[in-house]
Amino acid sequence: MGSTKKQFMSEQDNRERIQAVKSSFGPSGKSLYEPGRHLIGEGRLMKMSRKGPQPRMFFLFNDVLVYGTIIVNGRWHKKQKIIPLEDSQIEDLEDVLSMRNQWRIRTPRKSFSVAAASREEKQDWMQHIEDCRSILQQNRGCQTGSDFANTLIPDYSSAVCMRCFGRFSVTHRRHHCRKCGYVVCAACSKTRAVIQHIHPTKGLRVCTRCHSSSSTRTTQEGQQVCHWNEPHTENKSSDGEEGSSEEEEVAEEQMEDHDSGKWNPGNFQMEPWAIYVNFQPHCMQR
Repeated sequence: MGSTKKQFMSEQDNRERIQAVKSSFGPSGKSLYEPGRHLIGEGRLMKMSRKGPQPRMFFLFNDVLVYGTIIVNGRWHKKQKIIPLEDSQIEDLEDVLSMRNQWRIRTPRKSFSVAAASREEKQDWMQHIEDCRSILQQNRGCQTGSDFANTLIPDYSSAVCMRCFGRFSVTHRRHHCRKCGYVVCAACSKTRAVIQHIHPTKGLRVCTRCHSSSSTRTTQEGQQVCHWNEPHTENKSSDGEEGSSEEEEVAEEQMEDHDSGKWNPGNFQMEPWAIYVNFQPHCMQR
């Protein structure tokens, strides 16, 4: 009887925590509770964006990773994104000046780097994500696919187009090739291509080299090339993870970034409340 009561209380606590996460995203937050889903842990990480590292709140469940922009520390968030763990892959990265204790999260639609406050916290995040993903794949009898989006190189990393080497300016703006992730100018990225693992129907900006390569134009992947000025219908995936165009991502990140134009890699530091909290270690036991 005591064991049954303890299990009920554990399930109730888990359900309340999941509801609290959903509520923290306000009316726009998608429902997160599902039978068998457990909140494993949560914490703040620095996510590398086009304009540099930005704080994001991450919530690890046994089957998905949820993150969003912080409005009020530890209470309110927006821009909820949901990543299915079975479709993801993590990759360890070495420390650099701009990002320490970092690793890469790779998904078919978007890949990006994140950094923790300490090496120990990074190891906890990576180990728990990998444990959850492995158990999930074992239980469902599936494997991670081989197609992942390339990480977009941050704007500040290059003062020139990485294809023609023309210098960027107010009129010569930066863009990103969604195939290779390079920072390129408009002249070197005039075409769009459908990259199925990012978005099944939408044309995305690609550079001249990726456009001409066999990997982008292969008919086996069902990719189609179209001109930049042709109309396209906006669409998003059901899980909330974006497959949006570069212009939509730029607008979103400009709204989220805080004084991004004055970001300095030397100023990167984490606040004390960012510590990763592990709620359900028993859920990761094989």
